[in-house]
Amino acid sequence: MNNISFPALGIDFNINPVAFTLPVIGEVRWYGIIIGLGILLAFLYCSYIAKKEDVSPDVVADLLIYALPISVICARTYYVAFSWDSYKDNLSDVFKIWEGGIAIYGAIIGAVITGLVFCKIKKIKTLKLFDICCQGLMIGQLIGRWGNFANAEAFGGYASNFLVMSINGNAPVHPNFLYESLWTLAGFFLHWNYEKRKRFHGEVFLMYVLWYGVGRAWIEGLRTDSLMLGTIRISQLVAILTAVVAVILILKNRKKYKDVPVIYPELEEETHEKSDD
Repeated sequence: MNNISFPALGIDFNINPVAFTLPVIGEVRWYGIIIGLGILLAFLYCSYIAKKEDVSPDVVADLLIYALPISVICARTYYVAFSWDSYKDNLSDVFKIWEGGIAIYGAIIGAVITGLVFCKIKKIKTLKLFDICCQGLMIGQLIGRWGNFANAEAFGGYASNFLVMSINGNAPVHPNFLYESLWTLAGFFLHWNYEKRKRFHGEVFLMYVLWYGVGRAWIEGLRTDSLMLGTIRISQLVAILTAVVAVILILKNRKKYKDVPVIYPELEEETHEKSDD
């Protein structure tokens, strides 16, 4: 049982990370339930957007079937790679994912690679599908971060702002999970509005990369448990680099398609062909 409080807000929770226990299966944790809920809502929203873009929801479902397990594997691989000292002498622990240790950037990389291969095989417009799926991804992220709340994890260093949280009576710290959830929620509404004004396929996805990168670079700097590459916070570095690349590509393509009418969801067919792959 964890006591999590937000002193400045006068809010206090007593949370058992274990939701319930089942025969054979054992403990079912709130973390897994919340992540599952995030995935479900992300899929439903992607299916809704897909219909607006004249893409069959079955395509989204098929992609999810492949992307989900691959993303989990990549998320674990990313975490283990940058925490190798903790696993090199106990290789069997690499597979004990139930003990914790996944990285969202690894999951995103896995999802992107899966999407590229999937679209190539299915002959689907890659960037069009990425624009659809990244919006669902944000829903999954903003909900999924509350799994960290249930586990009393993913917090930052000592802090004194009005959102600080205290875990089991300890000194108040930055609630990084909350920062990222709120940042992603704001990004979701921004993208919801921005998609109506896009000029090329892939623009909404690039905006996601930019928005998440900026937020993650800031929030990662507050963490006390970052994955490190020497003295560098690896996820902070990835966030900054991807955000910079996204800005360059957005500006380049906005200039390229500056004369294309902004009409959602039916962009000119010529733009579809030029901007894809």
